Amino acid sequence: MVAERIFYKEINKETSVFEHAFNNNLALLLKGPTGSGKSRFVEYMSEKLELKQITVNCHEETSATDLIGRFMIKGNETVWIDGPLTLAVKEGHILYLDEIAEARPDIIVAIHSLTDHRRELFIDKIGKSFKAAPNFMLVASFNPGYQRGFKELKPSTRQRFITLSFNYPKPEIETEIIIAETNIIRSDAEKLVKIAQKIRNLKELGLTETVSTRLLVHAATLIQSGLPKRLSLKIAIVEPLSDEHDIVDALTDLCNLYF
Repeated sequence: MVAERIFYKEINKETSVFEHAFNNNLALLLKGPTGSGKSRFVEYMSEKLELKQITVNCHEETSATDLIGRFMIKGNETVWIDGPLTLAVKEGHILYLDEIAEARPDIIVAIHSLTDHRRELFIDKIGKSFKAAPNFMLVASFNPGYQRGFKELKPSTRQRFITLSFNYPKPEIETEIIIAETNIIRSDAEKLVKIAQKIRNLKELGLTETVSTRLLVHAATLIQSGLPKRLSLKIAIVEPLSDEHDIVDALTDLCNLYF
């Protein structure tokens, strides 16, 4: 049985950029709103290049120790256990740091020597340095629209990466993505995209996040599985966007106009 390939719709030569970054040992930063396809793109490219991908979902508790490794007690001895970063460096995998701006500053320090000509990881706890294997690649992502102030990446850090910008696809492309992902009928996919376009333009609602392609796929999946359309939109699009009753009611009314 042939494994199902990851679906990804290219928008602006990003696959070529990724391949050139990989071939030239350059770290790659993906910036864009939540649900715009950053993580899917990395999965797709890992499959395309036939490389193992290790993903770390960064948050405020993610430390350099979590990435590099730590000493653990096994039986009567203490042994060193490599973290995901060290494994990727040694074995030549793609390391994907999702939402890197959420991580603690010591992580940025830990990856510095891997994002320049050295391509080297120094582990002070064991006093060793490791040169990155030829196929190692560092990819990171962040959401510049959401992360402000103390969560913003420093310019000195950003200049260590080449950068790809992601945004929500054009309506015709987003429609194709939804159909490919869920097999929903085209007319319903087009309505979902129109709803998304409308909500994304409603700046007065003050939404922290707007409708992502991911939410549209969730809604289409529920509709395709037989859940009533209005209920599918309510739980997959409206409720994830806000807890404010007035906003929820307004978004619900908007969705009901199309379905």
